[in-house]
Parts: sequence; C-alpha cells; structure tokens
Amino acid sequence: MSDNVFRWVITVGVALSALMTVVSAIVMMAIYRTSRRMEEKATLVLDKAGPLVDKVRSMVDDAKPKIEDMLEKASQMTATAREQVARLDLLVTETAERARLQIDRVDVLVSETVDRVHETTVAVQSTILKPVREVNGVVSGVRAAISALAHRNRASVDHATQDEEMFI
Repeated sequence: MSDNVFRWVITVGVALSALMTVVSAIVMMAIYRTSRRMEEKATLVLDKAGPLVDKVRSMVDDAKPKIEDMLEKASQMTATAREQVARLDLLVTETAERARLQIDRVDVLVSETVDRVHETTVAVQSTILKPVREVNGVVSGVRAAISALAHRNRASVDHATQDEEMFI
C-alpha cells in the first residue's frame, strides 16, 4: 500500500474516532440532563412523600402496641373458648352416658313390672277366679236342682221338644 493511501486510511480512522468521541460526549450530556431532571422530580416526590411516610410510620408505631394487645387478647379468648368447648364436650358425654344408664334401668324396671303384672294376673285367675267359677257352677247346679225339685210338674212333650231343639 502506498503512503498516500495509508495516510488517508489513518486520517479517516482518526476522524471517525473523533466523531465517535463527540457523539459519546453528546449522549453523555443528554444522559446527564435526563438524570438531573429525574433527580429534581424525585426530590419533589420525596419532599412530598417524606411527611406522609413519617405520618404512616408514626401511625404504625402508635398502632403496634394496640394490635399486639388485640392479638394477645384474641389468643387468650381462643384458648378460653377451647377449654370451655372441651368442658362442654365432657359434660355432654357424661350426661349422655348417665341418660343411657337411666334408660336401661327404666327399661329393666318396666320389663320386670310387666312380668310381675302378668304373674299376678295368672295367680289371680288361678287362685281366685277358678274357685269363683267352680262355686258359681255349684250354685247354678244347686239352683237347677232346687228348681227341678220345686217344680215337680213335668213339662209337656211339646215344651220338652222345644227345649231340646234349642240345644241342637
């Protein structure tokens, strides 16, 4: 390559390098201006948000003990409620068991009472009603005998036949 061409290539390279340096400087200036504007806007936002953040922080600090107290009380109430439910469950279980035992006792008592009433009925029928029936039969027989003896008149054949037909 000739010296002339070489110089031109070097000159173009240096010029391109200088141009790139100028473009980089311009871009850096644009970035600097944009960051300045963003910093100003961020400063305004922080200036406005600062008191708000302070208020929120103070509210949270004020509410923190109250919230902790509420949580502690809620925990205590839950523990108490659990204890009461456990006691109630035990009470219901005991009551149900006692009721079941009483129902069994009443069932046995009623069964025994029914059996005794039946035995009493059988005893009354065999000891009282049977002799009463026998006495009633004997009395009826004696009445018939007395009636037959008192009425020595014999009934006519027509009357006797009619009586016999009634039994047929």
